[in-house]
Amino acid sequence: MAHSSENYAQVPMQTVGPIKMRGAELEAEVTVPLATDEHPLGGSVNRGARVTLHAGGIHCVVISDKMTRSVAIEAANAQEAHFLTSQILSRQSEIATVTKQSSRFAELQAIHSQIVGKLIYLRFEFSTGDASGHNMATLAADYILNWLLQQYPQLTYVSISGNYCTDKKNSAVNGILGRGKYVVAETTISPQLCRRFLKTTPEKIVELNFKKNYIGSILAGGVRTANAHFANMLLAFYLATGQDAANIVEGSQGMVYAEVQGSDLYFSVTVPNLIVGSVGNGKELPFVQDNLKKLGCLDSHQAPGNNARRLAAIAAATVLCGELSLLSALTNPHELMQSHVKLERKEQHHA
Repeated sequence: MAHSSENYAQVPMQTVGPIKMRGAELEAEVTVPLATDEHPLGGSVNRGARVTLHAGGIHCVVISDKMTRSVAIEAANAQEAHFLTSQILSRQSEIATVTKQSSRFAELQAIHSQIVGKLIYLRFEFSTGDASGHNMATLAADYILNWLLQQYPQLTYVSISGNYCTDKKNSAVNGILGRGKYVVAETTISPQLCRRFLKTTPEKIVELNFKKNYIGSILAGGVRTANAHFANMLLAFYLATGQDAANIVEGSQGMVYAEVQGSDLYFSVTVPNLIVGSVGNGKELPFVQDNLKKLGCLDSHQAPGNNARRLAAIAAATVLCGELSLLSALTNPHELMQSHVKLERKEQHHA
């Protein structure tokens, strides 16, 4: 695809790592590209990468993998809405067959429903191979919706997207059920490594995570989220790997869990809405192809979906590195601001 006549916004790109990855998705050390205007971010993620490398790496588990799309339809009244919803849910195997007509990769995994008055909201979950799956899920939902309106002429069309998906919006349903890749990344770090690399202790990190991420998020009215800055790492990762950057809205919804195990720090991030793909729109750009190849996410010998799951695991590990580093800095008065001033003034001087 030719791009010579198009204009592009240039975002500085840096690399961090290596990050030592552990788990079923990959066992490897990877150098991760980040595209960001926030100069200190790379150094912060690098610090997290260094300490976890010495600690034995970051173990990642992909809990689930699906893209969602909800449709909205309308019945004559609430009783009919209830009856027809039950009928529709009982025909999931038929709906799965309809799904396969839309794409050779899309497969229906589950259907969730909600009824409001006489309105019916159906949330479809699809596996979408190595694509993030926005368009694939919407096309499949369109096929299903057309079939439903033929099967049940008493229903009327409201919208191909009913906001129960939920796309690019913070929501409880995504936090509970997940959207995209639901990934947990975890590591265990000795107190000696905490002092050497993070200039803090396991106890201080655990206490701050509770008081800042949990209590602070409750005060703020956060929706199933308790983290310091998942969005920073995700946006930089998404831009560098050709993802839809707006998906950091739901992507940044996630939790940090930390505890002292013996004398060690157990530290984890749970990211239930990682929407990434190794193929599809935005992946044809040369720098994106280069980055995906370096990450090992363009392996043509992998089964469909494996490259995207590998990419999601790397994204979650990157989030862990940045989150761990920032929380560590925040345990020490003035450290965060001093590092920002030092790095940003240095950048401005060189500019």
